[in-house]
Amino acid sequence: MPLKCFLFAGAANLYLVAAHAQQAPEPVLNEPQITVAPPDAPVPDNDDEIGFAADKLEYDSNTEIVTASGNVQLLRQGNRLRADNVVWNRNNGKVEAQGNVSVTDPDGNTAYGDRFDVTDTLKDGAVDNMLLVLQSGGRLASVKGERVNGVYTLHHAAYTGCAVEDSDGCPKEPTWQINAVKVIYDPTRERVTYTRANIELFGLPLIPLPGLSHPVGDNGGSGLLMPNLRYDRVNGFEVALPYYFKLAPNRDLTITPHVYSDTLPMLETNFRHLLDRGAYQITGYVTHGRRVGIGETSPGSTLPAESQKDFRGYVDASGGLQLTPEWSVNGSVRVTSDRTFLRRYDISRDDRLRSTLGTQRIGENSYFSLAGWAVQTLRQGDSQGQTPIALPVIDYRLRMTDPLLGGRVQFQANSLAITRTAGQDTQRAFAAFEWNLRKLTGLGQEVTFTTYLRGDVYHSGDNELTDTLSYRGQRGWQARGIAAAAIDLRWPFMGEAFGGVQRITPRIQIVGAPKLANLSLPNEDARAVDLEDSNLFALNRFSGYDRFEDSSRVTYGLEYNLTLSDFSLDSNIGQSYRLDTRPSILPEGTGLTDRLSDIVGRTTIRYKDFVGFTHRFRVDKDSLAVRRNEIDATVGSRKTYAMVGYLRLNRDAGAGLEDLQDREELRLGGRVQFARFWSVFGSTVIDLTDAQEDPVSVSDGYEPVRHRLGVAYEDDCLTIGLTWRRDYLTNGDARKGNSFQLRLAFRNLGI
Repeated sequence: MPLKCFLFAGAANLYLVAAHAQQAPEPVLNEPQITVAPPDAPVPDNDDEIGFAADKLEYDSNTEIVTASGNVQLLRQGNRLRADNVVWNRNNGKVEAQGNVSVTDPDGNTAYGDRFDVTDTLKDGAVDNMLLVLQSGGRLASVKGERVNGVYTLHHAAYTGCAVEDSDGCPKEPTWQINAVKVIYDPTRERVTYTRANIELFGLPLIPLPGLSHPVGDNGGSGLLMPNLRYDRVNGFEVALPYYFKLAPNRDLTITPHVYSDTLPMLETNFRHLLDRGAYQITGYVTHGRRVGIGETSPGSTLPAESQKDFRGYVDASGGLQLTPEWSVNGSVRVTSDRTFLRRYDISRDDRLRSTLGTQRIGENSYFSLAGWAVQTLRQGDSQGQTPIALPVIDYRLRMTDPLLGGRVQFQANSLAITRTAGQDTQRAFAAFEWNLRKLTGLGQEVTFTTYLRGDVYHSGDNELTDTLSYRGQRGWQARGIAAAAIDLRWPFMGEAFGGVQRITPRIQIVGAPKLANLSLPNEDARAVDLEDSNLFALNRFSGYDRFEDSSRVTYGLEYNLTLSDFSLDSNIGQSYRLDTRPSILPEGTGLTDRLSDIVGRTTIRYKDFVGFTHRFRVDKDSLAVRRNEIDATVGSRKTYAMVGYLRLNRDAGAGLEDLQDREELRLGGRVQFARFWSVFGSTVIDLTDAQEDPVSVSDGYEPVRHRLGVAYEDDCLTIGLTWRRDYLTNGDARKGNSFQLRLAFRNLGI
């Protein structure tokens, strides 16, 4: 029988043979007197004895030959043989088995074949038309195989990690397999070694693989991993060939050389270590090449202007330890040599890198954190000297039940020190008290009472180095006291509707707060503020602690919910009105500047797992112009779907304020599965901002940012994909252009 045919036919009978063998009685170790033992007989703990179980047993005392037939099982030293017929010569220890033969070693690897010649230890022997099913995954088939001292040697063999049966139990051709003149499998090393091997994909031979050797299973040893192939306009053709080192059961190292056709090579390393109480990993990249600042390119040239050769690299390390059930320590380091390295080599598209270190204790009613962090900016035009370093950041919270009035009480203490190498330095400390009491009236109204008290102390220096005047505060020591109280009333009405349940909930909130000296204090963490549905009813609608909304106001809104068996709809809308007439510290464009705020809301619709739709909006209270229009929608199943994202911010905010610029963006993505294992996918990001929306924008109202299109195949043992991507933005030596990437991953194959 040809090798390939045997591979399919042998694997097709795998489960039938296993099921047949499991119905046979368990063998009983009893060498001195060989008998057919009942299934429930005890098994002596003697590895030198051999156990027999069979429907029929014949013993010739003259020739010392034992003949067993019908559901035969032999067991010795953890090795198990099953067959229809077995002849055992006790004089020379030779065992010959025929008919649905299988031998399972102590590691769980099972060999199937037509005829087995083995020794009575069941460790060594030869097999014709052998199929070896590895316990750790994968299958080996050969014309002839043998096992000596636990090591399998197969001649004219094939290996695959794919299933060779379909869901109906019928034979099927594996997606990939490796053919070789000889294959050696060592269960102790969990490694397969080939002689004169080549790989077949979809039945077509690919490249030869001389000297191929790879681990199998999760506990395999060192070896090559699948190469990564890529092309882009900046670096040319790229070949990345990872090599995996198994240092210990809990430690490993992967070294990946990246070789390019148009630039010097790069070396990537990744070290991982699993500890008793935690884990950490360190990833590093290093190369030597040209680099320039962001935005500097030679006109009409593909080479950067004023480029210089230097060492370039990136380090990404992270880890954590759980010291006790309450105490933990964690940290991360992310540092790169320059602002364009990550984008040029397609490692990351982050525009800021944060390094952190901290410890925390989480108790039943308390929380403590001591941390610090530093940021490396990769943004065009940002000054690294203006980027803050926070050390230390201390936060402590304690929650308890109010013994007098009921409700919940929270105490908080917080401290922050921010340092800049060429900017303003700020230190802050505060202590806060918050009391919340929730009550239900006889009419079903939910009433929540809130009281908030806080005392702040600030110190700052070099305030004049902060460009935005409202962020500076006054130099030196400053103090602030905060007091606020709120009553929040929700009145839900529920009932049956449209075959389901609907809930209509009017809501009103009244907040009282006196005027505060906000602008005399530095603003480090409350610069990005915008009225949204998520903060409409917040006690403080600033995002951080450095600014507190010092206005008395009434906020009102309506929530609606409809729940059916396969459909749900959640929607809310609301607005607020400031009771005092003093000017607001909230900047223009936030929707909160005037006494009457803009109108905000959100609608979420879901239908089974097929449709998901979310719409957020903010409408100008005077002109009804849409200041925020955000849509996120997904339609389809996990295999075939389409995604749409649209964002338009028309806030007309003042220039110079952080993160309040107007913008318009469209995001599209989707996947279509056109066969059982094949699919096409794609996505695009388009900048729709024009100069009318953002005066500093260079977009003409339709500026593609990135396109991506690909095709993929994925089954139980193979993943293959080809992706095309085009970037339209140039930053330094990270230039716009096309890139192509081929991804190939074989299950149970380390190469």
